[in-house]
Amino acid sequence: MTMTLRCLARTAAAGLVAVAALATAGHTAEAEAADTLGSAAAGQGRYFGAAVAANHLGEADYAATLDREFTSATPENEMKWDATEPSRGTFTLAAADRVVDHARSRGMDVRGHTLVWHSQLPSWVGALGAADLRTAMNDHINGLMGHYKGQIHSWDVVNEAFQDGGSGARRSSPFQDRLGDGFIEEAFRTARAADPAARLCYNDYNTDGVNAKSNAVYAMVKDFKSRGVPIDCVGFQSHFNSASPVPADYRQNLQRFADLGVDVQITELDIEGSGSAQAANYTKVTDACLAVDRCTGITVWGVTDKYSWRSGGTPLLFDGDYRKKPAYDAVLTALGGSGDPGDPGDPGASCTAAYTRTADWGSGYNGQVTITAGDAPISSWTATVVLPSPQSVSSLWNGTPTWAGNVMTVSPSWNGTLAAGASTSFGFTVAKNGSGAAPTVGGCTAS
Repeated sequence: MTMTLRCLARTAAAGLVAVAALATAGHTAEAEAADTLGSAAAGQGRYFGAAVAANHLGEADYAATLDREFTSATPENEMKWDATEPSRGTFTLAAADRVVDHARSRGMDVRGHTLVWHSQLPSWVGALGAADLRTAMNDHINGLMGHYKGQIHSWDVVNEAFQDGGSGARRSSPFQDRLGDGFIEEAFRTARAADPAARLCYNDYNTDGVNAKSNAVYAMVKDFKSRGVPIDCVGFQSHFNSASPVPADYRQNLQRFADLGVDVQITELDIEGSGSAQAANYTKVTDACLAVDRCTGITVWGVTDKYSWRSGGTPLLFDGDYRKKPAYDAVLTALGGSGDPGDPGDPGASCTAAYTRTADWGSGYNGQVTITAGDAPISSWTATVVLPSPQSVSSLWNGTPTWAGNVMTVSPSWNGTLAAGASTSFGFTVAKNGSGAAPTVGGCTAS
């Protein structure tokens, strides 16, 4: 989808209607049992999220794991400037919409990442003079936040604006070099006006312990709070490995920021390693968040090791086959959950949903979604299908649909009970209305 700025207000309202009716539908069964990361974290008053890539949502195991375990989603790359405004004033938001629609249709919150960052900028931004750059920055914030107004829990307004090393200085970037220190404050003020309900965060890496870089961020946040600059939260990326371990003062550092009157969020957690050592480090991070009242949640930077940006270090909670790792059990236990640490690969009541197009003609097509139970019997299931605009469903069989805009949630009509490994399906006829694009199947939830 490509749109100009003048279209954004119109589409924002439509996007909100499309998913609002389902905003509390996801994770109901899990919340009762507290046997998933998201439900266990919710019992502690926190969210547990993952970075999500739109191009993996069509993979049944990816979507099923995301839907079952997480209560928050962060678009991994889909909201960055090069992806959303490759040409000045023209926004391309189809991939970001796909993540947002999927997440909200499953009852997840969404973290917006990121509005102003020195990296992944289209070339036209770097070519602007100071006056044009200021206008472009504010237009980008207003355009992106305007499109998603009311749909985003927290925004990373400015990302990684400070240098590494011992100086605590600002990082050289088009924004810093041409607009000066004030660009961060201006970005936050613009963001507050664009969506007053969204939480506004500063996000950075290598700030997890007390050091020169975190001290510089701390000083900025303290100054902002003293002068009424609208900042609500600070994000700590928390990328760890043997060369950059979890700092001994991690909790104390989170607490000192919280004491300034901002929430703290662990925004991009991954820890290279395996086995009990990796599990112990994940426990340290989780315990630190739980010990700080204003630590509102944890996001791991990906769902499965195989798609991690540092996949060689196997840094996530699910391996490449979506099996739960010892680190998963450690986090669940730290959150007070009730999983079975003796069987980290057992997903319990689970199912997958796979889509195929069974017929196609000029004005429409038939689609089929096959529901397959996991390693245990199930008594019911639900699956979501997100239709590309302006397609519409004219008929559906072997299932009972409910609608929220272009998001269709299907539950069984007669075929809810499945033995372990057994399958059933539902089908539907779609009027293309000019679009032959495939729908997105958002995974399957079983009970």
